[in-house]
Amino acid sequence: MKVAAVFGLLFLFCTISAQEKRTYKATTFNNLDITINGVFDEPEWQNANWENDFIQHEPNEGEAPTRQTEYAILYDANNLYVAIHSFDDPDSISMRMTRRDETDGDLAGVYIDSYFDKRTSFAFIVSAAGVRSDMVNTNDGDNEDDTWDPIWYAKTAVTKNGWNAEMRIPLTQLRFDENEEQIWGLNVLRYIFREDELSSWQAMKRETAGFTSQFGILRGIENIKPQNSLNVTPYMVARTERFEKEPENPFLKSGKSNGFDAGLDAKIGLTNYLTMDLTINPDFGQVEADPSQVNLSTYETFFREKRPFFIEGNNILSYKLAFGDGDQSANNLFYSRRIGRRPNHSPDLADDEYADLPDFTRILGAAKITGKTKSGWSIGVIESVTAREEAEIRGLSGNKTEAVEPLTNYFVSRVQKDFNEGNTYIGGMLTAVNRNINDEHLEFLHKSAYTGGVDVVHKWHNKDWFVDAGVYFSRVEGSEEAILNTQTSYSRTYQRPDADYVTLDSTRTSLAGTGGKFTIGKTGGKLKFAGIFSWKSPGLEINDIGYTPEVDDITQALWVGYRWYEPFSIFRSMGLNFNQWTDYDFGGNLLGAGGNINGNTQFKNFWNAFSSINFNGEQLSHSALRGGPSMKISGNHSFYTGIFSNPQKKFTYGADGGMNWSNEKGYFSSKSFEVEFGYRPIKAMQIEISPEYGVSDNQLQYITQQDHLNDTRYIMGTIQRKTFSTSVRINYNVTPDLTVQFWGQPFIATGDYNAFKYITDSKANEIHDRFALYSKDQITYDAQNSVYNIDETLNGQTDYSFDNPDFNVKEFLSNLVVRWEYRPGSMIYLVWSQNRGRYDNWGKFNFGDDITDLFDEKPHNVFLVKFSYRIGR
Repeated sequence: MKVAAVFGLLFLFCTISAQEKRTYKATTFNNLDITINGVFDEPEWQNANWENDFIQHEPNEGEAPTRQTEYAILYDANNLYVAIHSFDDPDSISMRMTRRDETDGDLAGVYIDSYFDKRTSFAFIVSAAGVRSDMVNTNDGDNEDDTWDPIWYAKTAVTKNGWNAEMRIPLTQLRFDENEEQIWGLNVLRYIFREDELSSWQAMKRETAGFTSQFGILRGIENIKPQNSLNVTPYMVARTERFEKEPENPFLKSGKSNGFDAGLDAKIGLTNYLTMDLTINPDFGQVEADPSQVNLSTYETFFREKRPFFIEGNNILSYKLAFGDGDQSANNLFYSRRIGRRPNHSPDLADDEYADLPDFTRILGAAKITGKTKSGWSIGVIESVTAREEAEIRGLSGNKTEAVEPLTNYFVSRVQKDFNEGNTYIGGMLTAVNRNINDEHLEFLHKSAYTGGVDVVHKWHNKDWFVDAGVYFSRVEGSEEAILNTQTSYSRTYQRPDADYVTLDSTRTSLAGTGGKFTIGKTGGKLKFAGIFSWKSPGLEINDIGYTPEVDDITQALWVGYRWYEPFSIFRSMGLNFNQWTDYDFGGNLLGAGGNINGNTQFKNFWNAFSSINFNGEQLSHSALRGGPSMKISGNHSFYTGIFSNPQKKFTYGADGGMNWSNEKGYFSSKSFEVEFGYRPIKAMQIEISPEYGVSDNQLQYITQQDHLNDTRYIMGTIQRKTFSTSVRINYNVTPDLTVQFWGQPFIATGDYNAFKYITDSKANEIHDRFALYSKDQITYDAQNSVYNIDETLNGQTDYSFDNPDFNVKEFLSNLVVRWEYRPGSMIYLVWSQNRGRYDNWGKFNFGDDITDLFDEKPHNVFLVKFSYRIGR
């Protein structure tokens, strides 16, 4: 269980009135000498100011906790020391060993608002097993970043009447102003795993909004000076790869390759408030691979960022285009996976040629500045340069190279300014992508791409009510080819014959667009709601550095939620939500409307469950025919549900799944089911297995388009898709700083096509009036070449052809990572990655044969050793 799930989400809507705030006074002594060992045996601790009287927050808010907690804080010129004693029966303490930032079991921690802006807090949390977790909360708890990894120290110890947590937090890791006395926000928390109970020194209420703004107050820290961090971490990587020999391929004929690389990371405190992170030639070989999938839609797949340099502090660089955490939550002006992505170009090869292409674009260097000034300015800047990448090509005609990605500069900046004690903040963002394109075959890329926006958030009535509004723009420039590609991309399809409100211009060398959002709502109390309006103009293009899968959209939505915070009947807590939405394009056409009712609950036996019912009316898709006219898509209704057992047990299990049906009989249906099993044989090991199976049928799946008799045939087919995957995770923690992690995923996806047809009237009211089926006399299959030949005119000659679209994709991905933080900030990684893959041009699903075929394939193994050493403070 991540600490974010324990502390972060529980406080999303917490507050307390100002008159109830508590104050703690820290103390110091001459020649302070504290050994961090979890034992409070120094005389300074005996004479410290100890505080208790914690208040239960979850589940019975305001009541005394089942076990009390006490804490004390000391300081000297360089460090803050925190001691927390959690009273308990030693035999009942849950001590689950995990890796850093994935704490589980009993927890204790301190939150510090050293800016005292009542919006930003730094959390230092430790489990009873001694595993550390840390995070930054911004925007008064609305954003949580658990990727922040400061240098600090913590040890725990079990005593005869509970367990201790002792911490040393260097002042270099906190940001504050130089004053005679520091006044900071403070809260101390304790989580009892077996009771699923959270208590805090500063009491909080769940019914009203706000988190950091409602901390208690820390005083007594006098005559300390800000200390800027300065550390440099060089690294070295040795890598070897083993794969199947291909004698005819000059790049693979040996079956092996070796390499060595080096780089550097640095963290520099520029001021009391701003920190610069630098990376030169970064290596992310220890990062887990993305899961397998087959995407038959026109929407780009979104993948989470996993690279440490980009995920730390990413909240401050975020400009979301939509409200909430639903399907649109990934839409953002900055999507860091664009930097270092797979090269955009693949060479066209002759039959006798082979190419060696890079898997990703090398990041030559990147710098990031983040922080918050005394005057309330939050600042985030990224500057990154990626290399000009080339593919090496060898063939009978000789050797050559061909550029596959130009030298590119990425720039991202984000600022926000607080007003009105953090109740109002105004922000702006500006991004720029500039490519040095010197190769004619790369002119399909934008030469430059700029985006920017301004936004404002205002909260009132104790932050229960809010307005969140913003406008943004984009402008891309390039060759006529590049801008024509942008106009005809699946997200905007200017070339549609029925797109009478946009104009396709093949001579353009630039394109601009706008977007905006406006949300007003109430997040305090048990009843919560929000009204939402947003738009993205047809010319908007942010995908050089941001992410949005579709534009030309005007959306109206309504969200209403109700929360039961206190236990009742068999329930410990419960939430119920209602959503409604309507989408139009900029031509005034209704794209779709729908609604959703969903709920979740925790039972008193600590089981959890959720359920969701969705309704969508008839939709209009601009991209279904890949540049052809818009097509009506049947509405649908769906149901999803899941239930999960008590996570406190050694053996856990759960299941979730759902069904989706089209409103027009036979148009579309899908079913999916997943089960989850977890087992903790010892406190230091966790095993998780999650098999998932899904099947779907779609009567109108796009295949291709062909010219015929001065017309275009949009060819569709009925597809039955089957997908199976299993995620396996094994985590073993030798110590809190030495971990072994394994992740593996076999994946099988098949697509079986039949009933081929072409579109005749894409907007006909009845589904069967939208297409014409090919008769058995019109279509024949050439098995030798895997091609369907069409004689539409029945004159005995082939009018056009298309490839057999059936597929059977089999993949196995795995990572085994040994991670040892042998000293704070210094790491050794041992990594073994393996992947296997096979593609067959047939669509039958046979689990036994598919698995056998998959593991008959020769694997591609990567072994690497990465060593880094942190120098500095």
